[in-house]
Amino acid sequence: MQNAKMPHQNGFSLIELLIVVSILLVIAALAIPNLMRARIAANESSAAGSIRQIATAEVGYHTSYPQVGYAPNLISLGGAVPCTPSAATACILDDNLSAGQKSGYQFFAAGFASGGALTNTDYVGGSAPLTFNLSGVRNFCIVSDGVLRVNPGAPGTPPAGTVPICLAYPPSQ
Repeated sequence: MQNAKMPHQNGFSLIELLIVVSILLVIAALAIPNLMRARIAANESSAAGSIRQIATAEVGYHTSYPQVGYAPNLISLGGAVPCTPSAATACILDDNLSAGQKSGYQFFAAGFASGGALTNTDYVGGSAPLTFNLSGVRNFCIVSDGVLRVNPGAPGTPPAGTVPICLAYPPSQ
């Protein structure tokens, strides 16, 4: 009589596959929140840097076009490539930033004539997350004093659009 051998089966059982999948899900559940926080931190860092670029561009615009003062709007600081410098497109700021959106943030900049002046004697540059708590959680702004200000944002809050609104934000630490 011959010993009947059971055929050897290759592969994994259903239980083994379920265990592996559940381990992967636990690892993903731990990693995804950290990834989101890192993404928000990167977007906020980019937004703060972009606000500083806007401030530098405003000073350059004021120097280049003293008959206007500070740029009347964000678009005036940039210009599509190839760019020819003028008061309407100064070619000072990156075209992506001057279009108003970058790295999960929306941007605003405007010059203001105060006290009956004929030229823009002050400006504000502001940013706010496009999707609160996903692309960022803080708003940033700057005025002609050059101090970066930060406000813990709220859903639907637009970028600071006036000098008094920006001055109400606490200075960045």
